[in-house]
Amino acid sequence: MKYIFLLALPLYLLDQFTKNWVIHNVDPSEPRPVLANHYFDLVNVTNDGAAFGSFKGNNGFFIGLSCLALLFVVSLLVRRRQRDTWRDVSLGLLLAGILGNLTDRLLHGHVIDFILMNLRFWPANPWPAFNIADSCICVAVICFLIHSFRSQKSGATGPVAK
Repeated sequence: MKYIFLLALPLYLLDQFTKNWVIHNVDPSEPRPVLANHYFDLVNVTNDGAAFGSFKGNNGFFIGLSCLALLFVVSLLVRRRQRDTWRDVSLGLLLAGILGNLTDRLLHGHVIDFILMNLRFWPANPWPAFNIADSCICVAVICFLIHSFRSQKSGATGPVAK
């Protein structure tokens, strides 16, 4: 379990550090271009809803939902049976992401998003602003999917020969 925290703690701290930097250095009305032609900008956007700004004005609900998700992740960590790298990495990433956004909701009343990508070729252009905690959650889901497919593949038996 200590390895999970070695992944989760630095990512959580990086998330909080970058959000704090953005609060103090990026004006909400003026994006800061990182790459030419605004392919990647730093912004200061607040979100009291869910992904992509949906369900705005429900910060209290999402605090409760985050607490439940946190309890779920901790219960998975406690009742762990055997070492599984994909599972451990996904739980560590999920823990960092949940804690990062929950901290924002509790301290600021909203989540601070600051990464804005303008992919130009993508239908959702620009992609809605996000943060490191959001990225951790997305990568955790991908790791969980890989873990699930690997578990199915290794646990499945081939067809029975007659």
